[in-house]
Amino acid sequence: MAFASRLISRSKQFYSVKIVLQHELGVSTRFFSKEAAPSALKGDEMLKNIFFEFKKKFETALGIVRKEKITIDPEDPAAVSHFSNVLKTVRQKADLFSESQRIQYTIQTRTQGIQDARTYLLTLQEIRIKRGLTDDLGAEAMMIDALEKVEKELKKPLMRNDKKGMALLLSEFDKINKNLGIRKEDLPKYEEELENKIAKSVLEEMKRDAVEVMETQKKREEFKDEEVVDVKSLDMRNFL
Repeated sequence: MAFASRLISRSKQFYSVKIVLQHELGVSTRFFSKEAAPSALKGDEMLKNIFFEFKKKFETALGIVRKEKITIDPEDPAAVSHFSNVLKTVRQKADLFSESQRIQYTIQTRTQGIQDARTYLLTLQEIRIKRGLTDDLGAEAMMIDALEKVEKELKKPLMRNDKKGMALLLSEFDKINKNLGIRKEDLPKYEEELENKIAKSVLEEMKRDAVEVMETQKKREEFKDEEVVDVKSLDMRNFL
């Protein structure tokens, strides 16, 4: 542990804590700017309010991380689950969006003003890809097929304000969900699975950074006789 303590205390390359906070606080200020400042405020006053709101959220998140023992072991389901719960606590206490809420917000802002159903679905696909989500079930292709079926029946492009046409499309989507075994009551479970995947990816990034720092510093003369420790034995709270 001596090597880790000396290494990390002297190196500015160890970003594990920063990764945690970046992930949870790295949301664009537009996610909370409306709460941080009244719409009537402009310019410097609005920016000042946003800054203090962000500072408050950062300090809240940091306070939670200081209290939790985070095991940097992305291959351990228990460690991933615990870290996922830590991130959930950070979001709740700091009033931040969950990943599903971020996606929902992105969809709302990106699709606002889109009038036809096809462009809407293609935009959803773009959002999914940019968020790094996979469509393992092939649901998107099924949704496009359903849209083409409805448009063929209507004999025209489907517009989102066409109540009858949209009802037909949503009915087709319900059939797709049923065939795929997707139920609305299972949505909390899917959200939890998504949050666990995110927690694991953050732990993987933390592990890569920690290993990279230790391997780099091990090459220095002062550390050549030191033993490199196992990353999962590190306690980030010692370095805050």
